Amino acid sequence: MFTVWGRASSSNVQKVLWALKEAGVEYERHTVGGQFGGTDTPEYRKLNPNQIVPAIQDGTIKLFESNAIIRYIARKYGAGTIRPRGQRAYALADQWLDWSALEFNPAIMPIFFNKVRMAPEQYDAAAVARAEKVCIHKLKVIERGLGRKPWLAGRHFSYADVPMGILFWRYKNMDIKHANTKNLDRWFEQLKERPAYRDVVMVDFGSNQAEWAAHEAAVR
Repeated sequence: MFTVWGRASSSNVQKVLWALKEAGVEYERHTVGGQFGGTDTPEYRKLNPNQIVPAIQDGTIKLFESNAIIRYIARKYGAGTIRPRGQRAYALADQWLDWSALEFNPAIMPIFFNKVRMAPEQYDAAAVARAEKVCIHKLKVIERGLGRKPWLAGRHFSYADVPMGILFWRYKNMDIKHANTKNLDRWFEQLKERPAYRDVVMVDFGSNQAEWAAHEAAVR
């Protein structure tokens, strides 16, 4: 049995769960991390010495780092589903996988934490305003990169679309100034037609710290 450790509200855990569902892999999940704890035990440190989520075990293989995990799922289980088709698609998939983690994730995080995760007295309006501008700038890059292609790696859905699909759901569902993203909006509508995306990603995360905690508990 493919086993996942992590809470269902975590964006990094959602990458893994979404990839597994797209690839048709049965799994079991143990809720750890965040308000649920469990990442500081000796047993969990053997799975993920960073003491964060996710971690997985598939037979004798144990992995942490969400992008490495979804690449592994694609290689082993993802033929015809999330595995890129051809060398060009592989190259583009890895490019956008890394771009999502290294460029857009840091850009959106100040907004998400201030709007959703932090206590009201910690809210930093200036940080949010700066991050809105950074996100708009960053999204111009991927908007051009997607162009008229149906998916980020080309003609077929792949793991390239997974991290950005999760981040873009959060971006579009926060009360902020949004970028003009005609191509990404088209791509986003396609994502929302996928059952695995609706099941794993399209969940309410709230608009403040209390709502976040309540929704996290509800999807544990």
